[in-house]
Amino acid sequence: MRLFLDSFWRAVAYCLMPRVMLLSLLPLALLLTLTMGWGYFYWESTQSWVQSLLTSWQIMQGMMTWLESYGAGNLMAVLVPLVVIFAITPLIVILTLLAVSFMMTPALVNLVAERRFAHLAKKHGANTWTSLGWTLISTVAALIAMMVTLPLWAVPPLIFILPPLIWGWLSYRLMVYDALLEHASRDERITIGKHHRLWLLLIGVLTGYLGGLPSLVWASGSLFAMAFVVLVPVAVWIYAIVFAFTSLWFTHYALAALDALRAESANVVMGASVPVPALASGDDASLPPPTA
Repeated sequence: MRLFLDSFWRAVAYCLMPRVMLLSLLPLALLLTLTMGWGYFYWESTQSWVQSLLTSWQIMQGMMTWLESYGAGNLMAVLVPLVVIFAITPLIVILTLLAVSFMMTPALVNLVAERRFAHLAKKHGANTWTSLGWTLISTVAALIAMMVTLPLWAVPPLIFILPPLIWGWLSYRLMVYDALLEHASRDERITIGKHHRLWLLLIGVLTGYLGGLPSLVWASGSLFAMAFVVLVPVAVWIYAIVFAFTSLWFTHYALAALDALRAESANVVMGASVPVPALASGDDASLPPPTA
Protein backbone atom coordinates (compact mmCIF):
# COMPACT_ATOMS: atom_id res chain seq x y z
CA MET A 1 0.00 0.00 0.00
CA ARG A 2 2.84 2.41 0.85
CA LEU A 3 4.42 1.97 -2.58
CA PHE A 4 0.99 2.26 -4.23
CA LEU A 5 0.22 5.61 -2.56
CA ASP A 6 3.76 6.96 -2.86
CA SER A 7 3.86 6.34 -6.60
CA PHE A 8 0.39 7.89 -6.94
CA TRP A 9 1.21 11.30 -5.45
CA ARG A 10 4.54 11.39 -7.27
CA ALA A 11 2.74 10.78 -10.58
CA VAL A 12 0.34 13.63 -9.79
CA ALA A 13 3.24 15.97 -9.01
CA TYR A 14 5.09 15.03 -12.19
CA CYS A 15 2.00 15.71 -14.32
CA LEU A 16 2.23 19.37 -13.29
CA MET A 17 5.73 19.74 -14.74
CA PRO A 18 5.92 21.86 -17.91
CA ARG A 19 7.93 19.12 -19.61
CA VAL A 20 5.15 16.59 -19.10
CA MET A 21 2.49 19.05 -20.22
CA LEU A 22 4.41 19.64 -23.46
CA LEU A 23 4.85 15.90 -24.00
CA SER A 24 1.09 15.45 -23.71
CA LEU A 25 0.68 17.54 -26.85
CA LEU A 26 2.52 15.00 -29.02
CA PRO A 27 -0.14 12.25 -29.06
CA LEU A 28 -2.74 15.00 -29.13
CA ALA A 29 -1.42 16.24 -32.48
CA LEU A 30 -1.45 12.73 -33.93
CA LEU A 31 -4.83 11.64 -32.61
CA LEU A 32 -6.41 14.99 -33.34
CA THR A 33 -5.46 14.51 -36.97
CA LEU A 34 -6.90 10.99 -37.02
CA THR A 35 -10.08 11.91 -35.17
CA MET A 36 -10.78 15.03 -37.17
CA GLY A 37 -10.12 13.13 -40.39
CA TRP A 38 -12.58 10.43 -39.38
CA GLY A 39 -15.14 13.02 -38.30
CA TYR A 40 -14.80 14.99 -41.51
CA PHE A 41 -15.02 12.05 -43.90
CA TYR A 42 -17.11 9.45 -42.05
CA TRP A 43 -19.25 11.15 -39.37
CA GLU A 44 -22.39 11.47 -41.50
CA SER A 45 -21.98 8.07 -43.18
CA THR A 46 -21.40 6.39 -39.81
CA GLN A 47 -24.53 8.00 -38.37
CA SER A 48 -26.56 6.90 -41.38
CA TRP A 49 -25.29 3.33 -41.06
CA VAL A 50 -26.04 3.19 -37.33
CA GLN A 51 -29.50 4.69 -37.84
CA SER A 52 -30.36 2.15 -40.54
CA LEU A 53 -29.10 -0.62 -38.28
CA LEU A 54 -31.22 0.54 -35.34
CA THR A 55 -34.34 1.01 -37.43
CA SER A 56 -33.95 -2.51 -38.80
CA TRP A 57 -34.45 -3.90 -35.31
CA GLN A 58 -38.18 -4.28 -34.75
CA ILE A 59 -37.84 -4.26 -30.96
CA MET A 60 -35.80 -1.04 -30.99
CA GLN A 61 -38.16 0.62 -33.45
CA GLY A 62 -41.18 -0.34 -31.38
CA MET A 63 -39.55 1.00 -28.23
CA MET A 64 -38.69 4.29 -29.93
CA THR A 65 -42.25 4.67 -31.21
CA TRP A 66 -43.68 3.93 -27.78
CA LEU A 67 -41.43 6.47 -26.04
CA GLU A 68 -42.07 9.15 -28.65
CA SER A 69 -45.82 8.63 -28.23
CA TYR A 70 -45.39 9.72 -24.61
CA GLY A 71 -43.71 12.95 -25.62
CA ALA A 72 -40.08 11.81 -25.55
CA GLY A 73 -39.40 13.67 -28.79
CA ASN A 74 -37.20 12.46 -31.63
CA LEU A 75 -35.10 10.00 -29.62
CA MET A 76 -33.43 8.58 -32.70
CA ALA A 77 -31.69 11.90 -33.36
CA VAL A 78 -30.20 11.73 -29.86
CA LEU A 79 -29.55 7.97 -29.72
CA VAL A 80 -27.63 7.66 -32.98
CA PRO A 81 -24.81 10.12 -32.10
CA LEU A 82 -24.48 8.54 -28.65
CA VAL A 83 -24.17 5.04 -30.14
CA VAL A 84 -21.48 6.28 -32.52
CA ILE A 85 -19.63 8.02 -29.68
CA PHE A 86 -19.62 5.04 -27.37
CA ALA A 87 -18.64 2.71 -30.22
CA ILE A 88 -15.69 4.82 -31.35
CA THR A 89 -14.46 5.74 -27.85
CA PRO A 90 -12.75 2.37 -27.14
CA LEU A 91 -10.80 2.64 -30.39
CA ILE A 92 -9.74 6.19 -29.49
CA VAL A 93 -8.66 4.95 -26.06
CA ILE A 94 -6.53 2.16 -27.53
CA LEU A 95 -4.98 4.48 -30.13
CA THR A 96 -4.17 6.99 -27.40
CA LEU A 97 -2.61 4.28 -25.26
CA LEU A 98 -0.45 3.14 -28.15
CA ALA A 99 0.52 6.74 -28.96
CA VAL A 100 1.51 7.36 -25.35
CA SER A 101 3.40 4.07 -25.25
CA PHE A 102 5.46 4.88 -28.36
CA MET A 103 5.77 8.66 -28.04
CA MET A 104 5.57 9.57 -24.36
CA THR A 105 6.45 6.59 -22.19
CA PRO A 106 10.19 6.43 -23.07
CA ALA A 107 10.59 10.15 -22.31
CA LEU A 108 8.60 9.84 -19.06
CA VAL A 109 10.58 6.78 -17.95
CA ASN A 110 13.83 8.66 -18.58
CA LEU A 111 12.50 11.63 -16.63
CA VAL A 112 11.65 9.51 -13.59
CA ALA A 113 14.89 7.53 -13.83
CA GLU A 114 17.05 10.66 -14.05
CA ARG A 115 15.38 12.37 -11.10
CA ARG A 116 14.88 9.43 -8.72
CA PHE A 117 16.71 6.31 -9.88
CA ALA A 118 19.95 7.45 -11.47
CA HIS A 119 21.75 4.83 -9.34
CA LEU A 120 19.85 1.93 -10.93
CA ALA A 121 22.00 -0.09 -13.33
CA LYS A 122 20.48 -0.80 -16.74
CA LYS A 123 20.35 -4.52 -17.47
CA HIS A 124 18.42 -4.22 -20.76
CA GLY A 125 16.22 -7.26 -20.27
CA ALA A 126 14.30 -6.42 -23.44
CA ASN A 127 14.66 -4.34 -26.58
CA THR A 128 12.51 -2.28 -28.91
CA TRP A 129 11.51 -5.26 -31.04
CA THR A 130 10.39 -7.35 -28.08
CA SER A 131 8.48 -4.33 -26.80
CA LEU A 132 6.72 -4.00 -30.16
CA GLY A 133 5.85 -7.69 -30.13
CA TRP A 134 4.57 -7.47 -26.55
CA THR A 135 2.50 -4.40 -27.45
CA LEU A 136 1.03 -6.07 -30.52
CA ILE A 137 0.07 -9.27 -28.70
CA SER A 138 -1.43 -7.39 -25.75
CA THR A 139 -3.38 -5.01 -28.00
CA VAL A 140 -4.80 -7.83 -30.11
CA ALA A 141 -5.86 -9.66 -26.95
CA ALA A 142 -7.56 -6.50 -25.64
CA LEU A 143 -9.35 -5.95 -28.96
CA ILE A 144 -10.58 -9.54 -28.96
CA ALA A 145 -11.82 -9.16 -25.40
CA MET A 146 -13.55 -5.92 -26.34
CA MET A 147 -15.29 -7.49 -29.34
CA VAL A 148 -16.35 -10.58 -27.41
CA THR A 149 -17.79 -8.60 -24.51
CA LEU A 150 -19.30 -5.81 -26.63
CA PRO A 151 -22.86 -7.26 -26.55
CA LEU A 152 -22.67 -7.29 -22.75
CA TRP A 153 -22.08 -3.54 -22.71
CA ALA A 154 -25.80 -3.09 -23.30
CA VAL A 155 -26.38 -4.29 -19.73
CA PRO A 156 -26.16 -1.09 -17.64
CA PRO A 157 -23.85 -2.33 -14.84
CA LEU A 158 -21.44 -4.10 -17.17
CA ILE A 159 -20.68 -1.07 -19.33
CA PHE A 160 -19.14 0.50 -16.23
CA ILE A 161 -17.15 -2.63 -15.38
CA LEU A 162 -15.93 -4.38 -18.52
CA PRO A 163 -14.30 -1.49 -20.47
CA PRO A 164 -12.22 -0.25 -17.50
CA LEU A 165 -11.13 -3.82 -16.79
CA ILE A 166 -10.01 -4.36 -20.39
CA TRP A 167 -8.28 -0.98 -20.67
CA GLY A 168 -6.75 -1.41 -17.22
CA TRP A 169 -5.34 -4.82 -18.11
CA LEU A 170 -3.93 -3.43 -21.36
CA SER A 171 -2.31 -0.42 -19.70
CA TYR A 172 -0.86 -2.73 -17.01
CA ARG A 173 0.67 -4.97 -19.66
CA LEU A 174 2.13 -2.14 -21.75
CA MET A 175 3.19 0.39 -19.13
CA VAL A 176 4.99 -1.99 -16.78
CA TYR A 177 6.87 -3.60 -19.64
CA ASP A 178 7.99 -0.23 -21.01
CA ALA A 179 8.89 1.08 -17.54
CA LEU A 180 11.24 -1.87 -16.93
CA LEU A 181 12.43 -2.20 -20.52
CA GLU A 182 15.95 -0.82 -20.01
CA HIS A 183 16.55 -1.14 -16.28
CA ALA A 184 15.32 -4.63 -15.39
CA SER A 185 16.49 -8.03 -16.51
CA ARG A 186 13.97 -10.56 -17.71
CA ASP A 187 14.00 -12.41 -14.37
CA GLU A 188 13.58 -9.17 -12.43
CA ARG A 189 10.64 -8.15 -14.61
CA ILE A 190 8.96 -11.53 -14.08
CA THR A 191 9.58 -11.36 -10.33
CA ILE A 192 8.08 -7.88 -10.07
CA GLY A 193 5.10 -9.00 -12.09
CA LYS A 194 4.48 -11.93 -9.74
CA HIS A 195 4.95 -10.06 -6.48
CA HIS A 196 3.11 -6.86 -7.43
CA ARG A 197 0.53 -8.10 -9.95
CA LEU A 198 -2.55 -7.19 -7.90
CA TRP A 199 -1.37 -3.67 -7.11
CA LEU A 200 -0.27 -3.06 -10.71
CA LEU A 201 -3.58 -4.38 -12.01
CA LEU A 202 -5.40 -2.11 -9.55
CA ILE A 203 -3.49 0.86 -10.96
CA GLY A 204 -4.53 -0.26 -14.43
CA VAL A 205 -8.21 -0.55 -13.47
CA LEU A 206 -8.29 2.81 -11.68
CA THR A 207 -6.63 4.57 -14.60
CA GLY A 208 -9.00 2.66 -16.87
CA TYR A 209 -11.88 4.41 -15.12
CA LEU A 210 -10.05 7.72 -15.50
CA GLY A 211 -9.77 6.96 -19.19
CA GLY A 212 -13.55 6.85 -19.35
CA LEU A 213 -13.95 10.37 -17.97
CA PRO A 214 -13.40 12.12 -21.33
CA SER A 215 -16.42 10.22 -22.63
CA LEU A 216 -18.51 12.66 -20.59
CA VAL A 217 -17.11 15.42 -22.79
CA TRP A 218 -18.09 13.48 -25.89
CA ALA A 219 -21.55 12.50 -24.70
CA SER A 220 -23.35 15.71 -25.49
CA GLY A 221 -26.23 14.08 -27.32
CA SER A 222 -27.50 15.72 -30.48
CA LEU A 223 -25.31 18.79 -29.84
CA PHE A 224 -22.19 16.71 -30.42
CA ALA A 225 -22.26 17.18 -34.18
CA MET A 226 -22.28 20.97 -33.84
CA ALA A 227 -19.62 20.97 -31.10
CA PHE A 228 -17.44 18.36 -32.78
CA VAL A 229 -14.57 20.73 -33.54
CA VAL A 230 -14.39 21.87 -29.91
CA LEU A 231 -15.13 18.66 -28.02
CA VAL A 232 -12.79 16.30 -29.86
CA PRO A 233 -9.55 18.23 -29.13
CA VAL A 234 -10.55 18.64 -25.48
CA ALA A 235 -11.40 14.96 -25.09
CA VAL A 236 -8.25 13.75 -26.85
CA TRP A 237 -6.02 16.05 -24.78
CA ILE A 238 -7.66 14.75 -21.58
CA TYR A 239 -6.95 11.25 -22.78
CA ALA A 240 -3.29 12.19 -23.31
CA ILE A 241 -3.02 13.69 -19.81
CA VAL A 242 -4.72 10.67 -18.24
CA PHE A 243 -2.37 8.27 -19.96
CA ALA A 244 0.65 10.41 -19.13
CA PHE A 245 -0.43 10.14 -15.51
CA THR A 246 -0.91 6.40 -16.00
CA SER A 247 2.57 6.00 -17.43
CA LEU A 248 4.10 8.02 -14.57
CA TRP A 249 2.21 6.04 -11.94
CA PHE A 250 3.35 2.72 -13.37
CA THR A 251 6.91 3.98 -13.85
CA HIS A 252 7.28 5.27 -10.30
CA TYR A 253 5.84 2.04 -8.93
CA ALA A 254 7.81 -0.33 -11.17
CA LEU A 255 11.20 1.36 -10.74
CA ALA A 256 10.71 1.69 -6.98
CA ALA A 257 9.81 -2.02 -6.84
CA LEU A 258 12.92 -2.82 -8.88
CA ASP A 259 15.06 -0.72 -6.54
CA ALA A 260 13.62 -2.52 -3.50
CA LEU A 261 14.10 -5.92 -5.16
CA ARG A 262 17.79 -5.26 -5.81
CA ALA A 263 18.30 -3.89 -2.32
CA GLU A 264 16.69 -7.02 -0.87
CA SER A 265 18.82 -9.26 -3.09
CA ALA A 266 21.96 -7.41 -2.01
CA ASN A 267 21.08 -7.88 1.66
CA VAL A 268 20.51 -11.59 1.13
CA VAL A 269 23.86 -11.99 -0.62
CA MET A 270 25.71 -10.00 2.04
CA GLY A 271 24.15 -12.11 4.80
CA ALA A 272 24.73 -15.43 3.06
CA SER A 273 28.24 -16.09 4.41
CA VAL A 274 28.73 -19.13 6.65
CA PRO A 275 28.34 -18.08 10.29
CA VAL A 276 31.23 -18.66 12.68
CA PRO A 277 30.18 -20.97 15.54
CA ALA A 278 30.12 -19.36 18.96
CA LEU A 279 33.09 -20.21 21.14
CA ALA A 280 32.43 -21.95 24.40
CA SER A 281 33.75 -20.47 27.61
CA GLY A 282 37.51 -20.93 27.85
CA ASP A 283 37.92 -22.01 24.23
CA ASP A 284 39.87 -18.87 23.43
CA ALA A 285 42.69 -20.13 25.61
CA SER A 286 43.22 -23.08 23.27
CA LEU A 287 43.71 -20.88 20.23
CA PRO A 288 47.26 -20.52 19.00
CA PRO A 289 48.93 -17.25 19.89
CA PRO A 290 49.03 -14.65 17.16
CA THR A 291 52.14 -14.57 15.08
CA ALA A 292 54.12 -11.42 14.64
